[in-house]
Amino acid sequence: MGNIKEEWFPVVDEAGKVVGKATRRECHSGSMLMHPVVHLHIFDSQGRLYLQRRSMNKDIQPGKWDTAVGGHVDYGESIEEALHREVREELGITSFEPIHNFTYSFMSHIEREMVYSYRTVYEGEIKIDPEEIDEGKYWTIEEVVSNIGKGVFTPNFEDEFVKLLPLLQRD
Repeated sequence: MGNIKEEWFPVVDEAGKVVGKATRRECHSGSMLMHPVVHLHIFDSQGRLYLQRRSMNKDIQPGKWDTAVGGHVDYGESIEEALHREVREELGITSFEPIHNFTYSFMSHIEREMVYSYRTVYEGEIKIDPEEIDEGKYWTIEEVVSNIGKGVFTPNFEDEFVKLLPLLQRD
């Protein structure tokens, strides 16, 4: 028997309150147990949006462009702790000022997530994790808009970007 450590996620209700816990496998098996995730949209000072191209080794949406950072909240971890951990693990960024965009429920055919969406402006070095990400680059907002619906991005990113646009136009 392998000694692979099982990943546990909090299970939350519609208000985001933790009501239990479940394994990664249980959460991604079609059980529709809602579990929290964090997303960070990274902009540079010119207003361009940094996106990651998901590794071709990923089981969900391989090779598609996606939010700069996205990851699960571990059981017992706060949303803020998860956000900072995921940003450090995926992009090597240790210092940034997150602004909360919104929180929403997202459902696919295999899972249901409570998404905590944030944005930041960042000008420092980015060191991608090659296990998770094939490449990363900055896109203008116009480039993103013109590629929506063409199979370039993950459906989750497209849905969230549409929600994010009105906030960007206010900034």
